[in-house]
Amino acid sequence: MALAQAKQAATEERLAALTMPDAGCTRKAREAALARVREMGLPGRRDEYWKYTQPNTLISAQAPAAALFQNDEAPMFNEFDRLKIVFIDGVFSPEESDELSMEGVTIDRLEDICCKDIHWAKELYGVLEANGQTPVHRPLAALNTAFASDGVAIHVTGKPAKPISLIYRHASETSDAILHHVVRVESGAEVTILENGPAASRFNKCMEIDIADGGTLHHVRAQGRDHQRRAATHMFTRMATESVYKSFTLTVNGVLTRNEQVVELTGDDAVVHVAGACVGDGEFHHDDTVFVTHDAVNCESRQVFKKVLRNGATGVFQGKILVKAGAQKTDGYQISQSLLLDEDSQFLAKPELEIYADDVACSHGSTSGAIDETALFYLRSRGVPTKEATDMLTLAFLAEAVQEIEDEALAEVIVTRLQDWLARRR
Repeated sequence: MALAQAKQAATEERLAALTMPDAGCTRKAREAALARVREMGLPGRRDEYWKYTQPNTLISAQAPAAALFQNDEAPMFNEFDRLKIVFIDGVFSPEESDELSMEGVTIDRLEDICCKDIHWAKELYGVLEANGQTPVHRPLAALNTAFASDGVAIHVTGKPAKPISLIYRHASETSDAILHHVVRVESGAEVTILENGPAASRFNKCMEIDIADGGTLHHVRAQGRDHQRRAATHMFTRMATESVYKSFTLTVNGVLTRNEQVVELTGDDAVVHVAGACVGDGEFHHDDTVFVTHDAVNCESRQVFKKVLRNGATGVFQGKILVKAGAQKTDGYQISQSLLLDEDSQFLAKPELEIYADDVACSHGSTSGAIDETALFYLRSRGVPTKEATDMLTLAFLAEAVQEIEDEALAEVIVTRLQDWLARRR
């Protein structure tokens, strides 16, 4: 009882610091989400899926201060022609964004949706997040649905000529941003969505994605180098027949990052690939929590996560494949691996399979280890300096995750950033 009371008190303290925006057509979803938060309570270390990650700074009433990081790198994805949508400390910046129009897609701000009684996003806002609360509670996502103050609704009806780029900038040391995006990809449509930037001192982001029959979404995200960032992100994806969803996330540094992906394959012959590459140094805690549900025939899922950790950094992976009864011909693959560059870092993993069909091919594995001394000796014996040889082996270790990016030019950008990170630490 004491624990329940403590959790309830912490939840009410956090809620008291927030104000629900004028809701419009999202009001019902927001009120339902608020009820879910109160029923579940915000996460605590004793919750099953939070036992490896301390959530205190993610649920405190006020965001911990984070110094602004002076980034001397070129802006991410600047090499690409893209439609830029910029948020500064969680607030849309029309001055720095492009016009929100492009053939094959319609984009509206969450603020504009809330002012309307009727909008396509009304049928989606909060729905996938609510579905994703079973069987695992995700109260930070429900908190987001209730209190998100900004975001965009992206309706893809064709094949836009260039990617949609969501850019998050951090300008205040005490900013506390809550963003919620809704994406609907119609039958036969295809789009690429890019995300990058630190966003705020504390960042809570939720994206709900609905992909219709034959639709395709490519998602590439880079969470930047700012050292004091705290972030909790959630992506809820529902996939119909022959749909494709491929998502890759690069995370470099930050104090605490928790990325959750919840994917439900509801149509036959759907394909989902979720991957991540993470490099952390020092006071760094990174948590990937993934839940993929197969609820249709002949679907494919891949989870590929690689983490490189040093100087006491911590990496976490919690991944589950659930195959429901009747989901025959399922092909599910999951791998999580860490490369520990010293004895002070640690990797905590909880891979899971739960299968209720008999004609499936599912596998999972998790490993943790140091640099291969034989390979290192081989490179050194051929004149490669130790630090450069270590970098080469580190990039080779991360390659399986990066290769999940279908666009080779985007993959090259990610590799370049990884090379820059390694070079700074020689």
